[in-house]
Amino acid sequence: MAHKHGHGRERIQFANTEDKQEFSKYPTKAGRRSLSRSISQSSTDSYSSAASYTDSSDDETSPRDKAQVNTHGNSDFCVKNIKQAEFGRREIEIAEQDMSALISLRKRAQGEKPLAGAKIVGCTHITAQTAVLIETLVALGAQCRWTACNIYSTQNEVAAALAETGVPVFAWKGESEDDFWWCIDRCVNTEGWQANMILDDGGDLTHWVYKKYPSVFKKVRGIVEESVTGVHRLYQLSKAGKLCVPAMNVNDSVTKQKFDNLYCCRESILDGLKRTTDIMFGGKQVVVCGYGEVGKGCCTALKALGAIVCITEIDPICALQACMDGFRVVKLSEVIRQMDVVITCTGNKNVVTREQLDRMKNGCIVCNMGHSNTEIDVASLRSPELTWERVRSQVDHIIWPDGKRVVLLAEGRLLNLSCSTVPTFVLSITATTQALALIELFNAPEGRYKQDVYLLPKKMDEYVASLHLPNFDAHLTELSDEQAKYMGLNKNGPFKPNYYRY
Repeated sequence: MAHKHGHGRERIQFANTEDKQEFSKYPTKAGRRSLSRSISQSSTDSYSSAASYTDSSDDETSPRDKAQVNTHGNSDFCVKNIKQAEFGRREIEIAEQDMSALISLRKRAQGEKPLAGAKIVGCTHITAQTAVLIETLVALGAQCRWTACNIYSTQNEVAAALAETGVPVFAWKGESEDDFWWCIDRCVNTEGWQANMILDDGGDLTHWVYKKYPSVFKKVRGIVEESVTGVHRLYQLSKAGKLCVPAMNVNDSVTKQKFDNLYCCRESILDGLKRTTDIMFGGKQVVVCGYGEVGKGCCTALKALGAIVCITEIDPICALQACMDGFRVVKLSEVIRQMDVVITCTGNKNVVTREQLDRMKNGCIVCNMGHSNTEIDVASLRSPELTWERVRSQVDHIIWPDGKRVVLLAEGRLLNLSCSTVPTFVLSITATTQALALIELFNAPEGRYKQDVYLLPKKMDEYVASLHLPNFDAHLTELSDEQAKYMGLNKNGPFKPNYYRY
């Protein structure tokens, strides 16, 4: 997929026609077993709940059947257990230590309340880090209602802490598919309150509002979307002429791309694999499907630990980059028999098919680092001749009739999100970008943004980066007037043209 960074008007092209499947198909209330594409896991937006204090199995009553109130007598929320709020508050305070950019944004903008009057409905992973974002939006004047974009990634105690402070949150770890859509609906559909901004991760919320509440959708001032999958769905809407509001693609802002997709996955791929399988990487044969930012991050980390890495790729440019970085570019079917680990990060579907799973060797580990659970054909493994054995949380052994076992992690969902944690610092960068995109869209004068998908202005990208430099005690050099004139730049930026590739 070629990402064309332009003035926000240029489209992201998709070579694969099959991938342009109709935006409007969304799953029925199927059982938890057939979780379809729509329960999306953000390709990189990986926040985990591995650190959650509570296992979702400790209380079998569905949160939907419980009547709970917070200490202020408010019951407009649905979380696992409101009594865990104090635990959650501590988690949020710890996250704030590493998210100094959001805190400084709060301090800088608290006086003028740039989001006063904004009614934001949000659908992201609900973790300590996103809680810092939500509380920043509230501090800047917004009213928020929130739900989870992923059925596994909610930290129950953090959801409770948010509900305690009065933010209506509808989420718990281990929702069913029916719960997932119910929560989204409760967020949007409430008396006397109508959203005018959408913050989405994966496009499910946008899709629900567009389908179910077209009158609300038409009045929204802007949508901010942070995942590859969600952005793809927005471009499809736009292409079909059905996007009647401006949208901000923060996934392709430079800070988000590099940090969340490259630097973050470089660390969390190892974390997720070690926690689930305790694998030794030295000398292992690994194939990584896709050499985009996520794939590059995964390959760098695995190579550094002595794994023998090869990659698969459809794009000749990415394939050439892989060759120059010292990786063999292969077809999956050529090498599948020899592989110890198979990792997908393409954003596509059916990258690992049943036929390939059948040919894997005993003990092969299969996992996904892409946004959706569509990359590995997990549905085909739910057949009578195969036995599923849950060996530990998020780890299944699938046993073939001849005794061969394949190790499947997180049922093909996003590995680092389901099985490990992600550095708070990286999330700080994404969250700051999201906050600035909301402020920009909400305050933009009539006509600045039309009914289309835009990239974040470069000036704002640079601002996000500059807010994070104090963490490293980094000191920027300033241009002299003469130098600025020579380069044809403003001393305060932007420092690069829009077509510049970092």
